[in-house]
Amino acid sequence: MNGWSAAAVALLLVGVAPAVWGAAGGPVRRRVLAQNVATPAGCLVLLLLAQGYERPAYADLALVLAVLGPAGTLVFARLLEDELAADPPRGRVARALTPLVATAAALVVLPLCLATDPGRATVKTLVIGALLVAGNVLSTRALTGEGRPSEASGPNAEGRPSGERRGSGG
Repeated sequence: MNGWSAAAVALLLVGVAPAVWGAAGGPVRRRVLAQNVATPAGCLVLLLLAQGYERPAYADLALVLAVLGPAGTLVFARLLEDELAADPPRGRVARALTPLVATAAALVVLPLCLATDPGRATVKTLVIGALLVAGNVLSTRALTGEGRPSEASGPNAEGRPSGERRGSGG
């Protein structure tokens, strides 16, 4: 076992295991936040294992997970929209996860870039790191409801502005 695989095991214990535990049960707000954290943790583990085992295919899996993970969180947010509206994720907890993910991504991606030869592998690693941070920011905003128009100013269920009533003429 080299340092890369030891770091992957540590990240599995510190990042992925609590996220799986959080996603396994409890309120919906905790489960979707845990799923949102499991994606970057899993990606970073795959990147570390790619370097540790010298298997570039693991980095390809991390790239796919970095793209599809936030999309999965957005699907969950859409499907569980009513439950999340009734009991939304705590804003400060959700917002605290984004700097945590950005810090973890930097702590893994930058040493990996220094350890690999300059070229496509380095660019792919940097792209994966950027996707992880951007995807986490987007997912967290969707889960906490930030960036959505308010009920008062947005269209109603029938697509008309909130002030319009049915049959008000025109």
